Amino acid sequence: MPRSFHVLLFCILFNPCSAQFNWELSKQKDGISVYLSDVAGSVYKAVKVECTLTGTYVKLVSILTNVPQFSKWIYNTKASWVLKQNTPLDLIYYSETHMPWPLSNRDCVIHMKIKTDSLPRFLTIVGTGEPDLFPPILTKVRVPFYRANWKVTMPTAKTIHITYILEIDPGGDIPAFIANSFADKGPLGTFTNLAERLKK
Repeated sequence: MPRSFHVLLFCILFNPCSAQFNWELSKQKDGISVYLSDVAGSVYKAVKVECTLTGTYVKLVSILTNVPQFSKWIYNTKASWVLKQNTPLDLIYYSETHMPWPLSNRDCVIHMKIKTDSLPRFLTIVGTGEPDLFPPILTKVRVPFYRANWKVTMPTAKTIHITYILEIDPGGDIPAFIANSFADKGPLGTFTNLAERLKK
C-alpha cells in the first residue's frame, strides 16, 4: 500500500474526531497544557490535556488499571472499584466524584480499554460511560455521558507524551456556565498528580 494511505489510516485511528474541536489554551503549569473547546450539540466544553511526563507505558498502565487507588490521584475522586474484569486491559469500573455542597456527588460507570500496537509505537486508552451497567444510587447523580480518549507515545525510553480528550455531561442541575468555569481545574490537578505517581 502507498505511504499516503498508511498516513491517512493513522490519522483516522489515532486522531478520533479531531476536526470537531476548536481548542483554546486555558491553563498551563509544569509542562501540562489544558485546552477547552465547545462541542456541537452540548452545553459543556470538552477538555484536552497535552503533556510529556517521565514514565513508561508499563508504569502508566499499572496506574490506570489500579482502580481502587484512583482516589489518591484523580481529582476529587472519593471511591472507585472494578465491577467487571474482562481482561487485564479491558475492565468496567465504578467511580464516585466528590462535589461541593449543596451539589450531590456524581458517580460514573466506565468501560476502559487499553490497546497497543505490536511494536509498540503507541498506546491508546478509551473510556466510555456505561451508565446502565450498575444500578443508580439515590444519593448520587449518575453521569449520563462520558467519553475519554488517551493517545500515548514514548519520545524517549523514559518519557511518555500524552494527548487526552474528555467529553462529559455531569448530569443533574449544574448550570453549564458553572461547570465550564471549572472544567480545566480537575484535569490539571489529575495530571499533576499522575506526573508524581509516574516517578515513583
